[in-house]
Amino acid sequence: MMFKHNFKKVLSATAFAVALVVAPAANVSAATNDASSTQQSATATSQDQQASQDQAASQSSAANQSSATAASASSSTSTSSATSTSTVKKTTKKAKKTTKKSKKKTSKKKAVKKVAKKTTKKRATKKAAEAAAKKAAAVKKAAAKKAAAAKKAAAKKAAAKAAAKKKAAAKKKAAAKKKAAAKKKAAAKKKAAKKSAEKAAKYWIAMRESSGYYTARNGSCYGRYQLLISYLGGDLSKKNQERTADRYVYGRYGSWVNAKRFWLAHNWY
Repeated sequence: MMFKHNFKKVLSATAFAVALVVAPAANVSAATNDASSTQQSATATSQDQQASQDQAASQSSAANQSSATAASASSSTSTSSATSTSTVKKTTKKAKKTTKKSKKKTSKKKAVKKVAKKTTKKRATKKAAEAAAKKAAAVKKAAAKKAAAAKKAAAKKAAAKAAAKKKAAAKKKAAAKKKAAAKKKAAAKKKAAKKSAEKAAKYWIAMRESSGYYTARNGSCYGRYQLLISYLGGDLSKKNQERTADRYVYGRYGSWVNAKRFWLAHNWY
């Protein structure tokens, strides 16, 4: 906009200078024509009226004065033309300087704008990179958190499974222990019952054989269980009688209960 305005000013100044040069030239031409016409008139008057020489001389003097004036005007026009040319040059130089300055200012503005644009782009890129890094970190953190939660859940599940397994094992062990105890108890009870039955059968036979006396004797039989004296081996003590009787019954019948059963069937054992 500044360049166009200055260019218009230069054109206006140039037109003005040309006008100044052309106008004096037109005036000189007109003056020359007037002088020529005056001289012709003076000559004619001199031929026709010689008596008017003084007037012709006066007119000639006026013509000479007009010629001098025209010369002066021509000189003034030349000076004015030179001045106008100098003004035009100065104006043109100033316009060029202004244009150059305007171009330099525009170039500087463009450079600043380019740098600003580059800086803005760089900042935007940096901001985008930071946002991407932040997002990646958030995703990584969420994934780690999810993995930790999954690991914790798996550990909890494994612990629960192990606890259940341990509880089941303890329960099974307790059941087995209880069963073993019951079995042992039953066996003990059975054993006690058997022992009791054995004791009762042994006592029953002793009562039938000797009424329970260790010194009872019937022929070659002696003692509480009426064993052959030869079985006792010369030892008639109570302890030897008990030991010998048990050895005889368990060896022959397997138990006192079986011996009693045999006794009941045969009235002896």
